[in-house]
Amino acid sequence: MPRKKNNQKKLHVKKGDMVALTKAITSAKGQPSREKGYQSRVLMVFPEQERVLVEGVNVRTHHEKPSQENQQGGRVSKEASIHVSNVMVVDPTTEEPTRIGRKQVEENGKTRWVRYSKKSGELIDK
Repeated sequence: MPRKKNNQKKLHVKKGDMVALTKAITSAKGQPSREKGYQSRVLMVFPEQERVLVEGVNVRTHHEKPSQENQQGGRVSKEASIHVSNVMVVDPTTEEPTRIGRKQVEENGKTRWVRYSKKSGELIDK
């Protein structure tokens, strides 16, 4: 059944989450840039494209023209986005990758949706 109120796509990761890679990510030259199991922090989330920007993963070299901010110009290394299916959230208690579930929690007479770890049952959103 399609959503009626909020049509935004829901992803299992948020900005600032610790995630682990489920696949090795290859660089532009074909060599692996990061191995499976590498853990790092999410910098940005793009829900429309179902992609995430992870710190230190899929680093690409961009050539920038000289500008007022960067007088010299030159080559700059930046992270490129990867598909959200290639990462899993790290469980805060066991420090291992886990699947994510959603459930409603009641606080002060109001209910809200929170994410929890399927491995330990621990809440990820406090």
